[in-house]
Amino acid sequence: MWKSIAVFISIAALSPGVGAETYPSKPIMLVVPFAAGGTVNMMGRLVAEQMGEKLGQPVVVDNKAGAGGAIGAGFVAKAAPDGYTLLLGSMGQAVQPLLTKRLSYDPKKLIPVAMFSTVSNVLAVSNNTPAKSVSELISYSKANPGRLNMASAGMGSINHLIGELFMSRTGANFVHVPYKGAAPASVDLLSGQVQVIFANLPNVLPYAKAGKVRLLAVASEKRDPAIPNVPTFAEAGVKDAVVESWYGLMAPAGTKPEIVKKLQDTLLVVANDKRFISQLAEQGARPYSGSSADMTQLQEKEGKRWGEVIDHSRISLD
Repeated sequence: MWKSIAVFISIAALSPGVGAETYPSKPIMLVVPFAAGGTVNMMGRLVAEQMGEKLGQPVVVDNKAGAGGAIGAGFVAKAAPDGYTLLLGSMGQAVQPLLTKRLSYDPKKLIPVAMFSTVSNVLAVSNNTPAKSVSELISYSKANPGRLNMASAGMGSINHLIGELFMSRTGANFVHVPYKGAAPASVDLLSGQVQVIFANLPNVLPYAKAGKVRLLAVASEKRDPAIPNVPTFAEAGVKDAVVESWYGLMAPAGTKPEIVKKLQDTLLVVANDKRFISQLAEQGARPYSGSSADMTQLQEKEGKRWGEVIDHSRISLD
């Protein structure tokens, strides 16, 4: 009898459907690799609530900030591949390996699950900046080299990279000032200590609505519905500068395919949920459904694009 029981347990353990049927049976940790206050954190908390409701288990956000997101990403890459430790992934995972040879984790140890949202990136300036348009900003920066400080969430952050892309396209001259996150960078933009930032729209939208900063352009193919009066970069005369920030979930490599699929399918349901779409709109974001395969292709595309910008600008964290 005991031999029969042992055989049954062995078969059950090897059955490919068991993990998906019982998963999740306890709370899931969602690691947000940046501090509270920025767009990545906001996205993580919005999706965690919705995922928890649909999976029947709490999805708990844990902020593990530092090293431009590498600390949080490394934590997940080294976690048990059981579906209970996930990463709020973004463009950063495509860019980090291009910035340093001393990355604390193997990028191949993270696999895409699915994408769920996107936000526009905008060019914002402080109210004490004389320029009222993109062309005026470019002209002023060229006439006054070294006078305009460009804030970012850190060296090699997407804010920084968009700024470098903009300068290479236009010949504008900004002095890069890296911060430890988008939130403190935006605060100094308000005070005028820095004059320029290329930011995720949710980071600066409340300040723009209150008239505390000016938005000069949006790095999207079309105008953003949240700021319909703000022109695109193309409309402002800057070509080939479309940069949308996207967000999704990633899991440790080795996670069972059926668990990844369950997470993917759940996340795609969330991305099309009317209440979730409304919550995103309130923050200046939009739903962006994409499968695990879609996310993999996008990461490869982003890696090639930003690799060229990084090489041109000679950006390195080593």
